[in-house]
Parts: sequence; structure tokens; C-alpha cells
Amino acid sequence: MASPVSAATAIQQLEMSGNPLTGSVSNEKVSPNPVSLTLLDAINRGLKFNLGMLLSEQGNSAAAGARYGALSRLLPNVDARYGQSVQQINLAAYGFPPPAGTSGIVGPFGVADLRASVTDNVLDFQALNNLRAANDNIRAARYSYRNTRDLVVLAVGASYLQALADSARVDAVQAQYNTAEALYNQAVDLRKAGMVAGIDVLRAQVEMQTEQQRLIVAGNEYDKQLLALARVIGLPVAQKFSLADKMPAPEPVNLTLEDALQSAYANRADYKQAEALVLAGEHEVAAARAERLPTIGISGDYGDIGKNLGNSHGTFSAAAFIRIPVFQGGKVKGDVMQAEAELQRRRAQYADLRGRIEYEVRTALMDVDAATRQLQVASSAVKLAREQVAQSRDRFAAGVTNNLEVVQAQETQTAAEENYISSLFAHNYAKLTLARALGVAEDATKKFLGGKQ
Repeated sequence: MASPVSAATAIQQLEMSGNPLTGSVSNEKVSPNPVSLTLLDAINRGLKFNLGMLLSEQGNSAAAGARYGALSRLLPNVDARYGQSVQQINLAAYGFPPPAGTSGIVGPFGVADLRASVTDNVLDFQALNNLRAANDNIRAARYSYRNTRDLVVLAVGASYLQALADSARVDAVQAQYNTAEALYNQAVDLRKAGMVAGIDVLRAQVEMQTEQQRLIVAGNEYDKQLLALARVIGLPVAQKFSLADKMPAPEPVNLTLEDALQSAYANRADYKQAEALVLAGEHEVAAARAERLPTIGISGDYGDIGKNLGNSHGTFSAAAFIRIPVFQGGKVKGDVMQAEAELQRRRAQYADLRGRIEYEVRTALMDVDAATRQLQVASSAVKLAREQVAQSRDRFAAGVTNNLEVVQAQETQTAAEENYISSLFAHNYAKLTLARALGVAEDATKKFLGGKQ
């Protein structure tokens, strides 16, 4: 019986090459004392140190910087300057012939000029629409940050659950090894008593060594998964730590499809991000079209000019202007075409995302339902497999059968234990993906998985 999502498949989906969610940045030092880590501890660390979060924060800063650039075109620009020069002028060079008997050379003389100037676009439709687009892009960046938080919760939660599943495998294989060792010792004692053949001892020894190999592999996988979890949450990879939580007990999710879809459309940050990007694209199209419109502005300056600041006089100038585009060589048409194409792309992505959200919600609910039912079957199968091993061992001890029946029963139990662990992981992982599909992963994870506060 296969579970809806295997542990290996779930983690492979998250650990794609170059995915920043699998990395972290932290300058913490290795503590000599082991750290006990709960699921909520891991999530909080991930939200603080995960590389995806840090990159998303920089995206917010970049969007804010772009807004300042757009705003500057609508605000006055004020400059101040001071100049000191020494000049000597030849009047004849400017068409002023000197009087007879004079050289026509004036100077040298000094000029000092202290002046402030201001320019301002009073009416600029292109700049106004660019500012509106920048405001929408800031909203989109903030929603992207929220969406990244949900993705980090999903990545950390899946990695923690995988570590719990690997830990459960180690415990299960250890118990199976202990059983196989006890069976081997039992076979040796019965062989000495002449009650069983030598093949029974060899068969029991092979089974014991097989379980020993499984234990080595399971322990190694668990240790590697702890390293992967440390990378996601920003723990030094050399830091020793243990998992304080156990695999959450299965609990039903009482949620209708209608309520789930309503929650997803209201809370999914990536959906709101796509909506904000569409609005930004509409303003970018308006800004491109506004390149054809006139721009009205004012300019002026005031300052002191003279031989020096102690011998100067105030001067000023003021002007108003209107700039009318006449011919720009097709630039406006090209900018409008590009902006409209980008807007259509964003609208298509927005419409697709709505359909994808419904798909994700439906499949997540289906996975939760299937995993819950499969977990019930897996739990029953484990109980039956354990009873089968116990009865076969009693039959072997009584000399009714050889230990081939016991070994086969042990293999059945091994498969049942593995299937139960995988089913329990799939059940909890399905609830985690459902929380992500609803857009409330950060809060719902605490409810669905029952992490310690």
C-alpha cells in the first residue's frame, strides 16, 4: 500500500538545485551543549535565517528604492552653488572696438556668485503614472515577502517531518534488529539442543545481519537529514541538536471545499501579489501613453553676484515652460507596445494562478483524505504483522515449524512498519501543504501539526 506522497519525493521537490529555501545565512557559533529543537523553534529560526527570507527582504528594499526614484520626478529639485572666478576680457573680441589710445582690455577682475535654483514639473502624467506603478510594485513586494514566509514554513516543516520520520525508522529498525538477534540466539540454543537444523541458525543469522545493515543505512539517512534541516533553519552544520517533538498524531481536518477556496482566495499572498502586479502594469501602460502628452514645469533661481560677497547684489530669474513632444522616432509606440505586452502577460498569470489555487486546494484536501484513510489501514497492518511475528516465534519454539515462517513474518512486519511511517509522514505533510494552499501556513501549521508553544 503506497502513501499519497512519499517522504523522499516531498523533500526532493523542495530541494531543487539553486532553491534559496534550502539555504540559510547565520553567524552563530557552535555551542558545546546539544540543542533541543521543537517544530515551532525550527520554523521561527527558518523565518529569521533562511536565505529565501533574506532575499525577499532585499526585494522589499529594492521596490522602495524604485518608488523614491519615481517620486523624485514629481518633487522640486533644488540646487545651490557658489562660484568664484577671475576674468580678463578683450572688448574687441565681442565687437566693441576700444576708443583711440586705449587697449580695450578689461580686467583682471573677480566675480563671486552664490545662487540657489529650483526646477519642478508641475504637471507630468508620465511621472505620475510611474509613481502609481511603483506604489503597486511595493505592495507586490510585500505580498511576495508574505508568500516567502509561507514557503519557508513549508520547507522547514517538511524537513522537520522528514527528520522525525527518519528517527522513527531508526527506532523501528532497531526494534526489528533486536527481534532478529533474539531469534538468532533462540535458534542457536535450539540447535544445541538438537531440536532444529543448522539451516535455521544460518537463516536467522542472515536475517539478523540484514537488519543490522538496515540499521546502519537508517542511522546515516537520519544524520544527513539533520544536516539538511540545520541548513534550512540557519544552525551551524556542526551543531549537535535533537528533535524535541514527536511525529504529530493523526487528527481529522474538518474543512469543506467551499470554505477552503474562500480562505485561499482571501489569504494567498501570491494571489494578491499577482493582482498588485496587474495594477502596476496598467499604470505602466498609462505612463507609456503619457509620453505623448505635454509636460508643464517651472524653474527659477536667486542669488548674489558681484566682485566679491561683500560687494554684491541680488539677482533672480523665474520661468514657466511647457514641453510638447513632436516627434520621438517611434519611441512612444515601442514603449506602449512593450508595456501592453507585459500587462497581458501579468493578466494571464493572474488568471492562471486563480485556477492553480483551486487545483492546489482540491488536491491538498484529496491528499489529506487519502492519507488519513491509508494511515488507518497501515496502523491495522502493523498490529497484525506484530501478532504474526509473535505467533510464528511461538510455533518455531514449539518445534511446529522451522524459522522460515518467522523470517517471512519479520519481513512482513518490516514492510508494515515502513508503510506506517511513510503514511504518517504523508498525512502530516498533506496537512502542511493544505495550510500552504490556504495561504495560512504560518498560523495553520501550529493548529494542524500541534507544535509546542
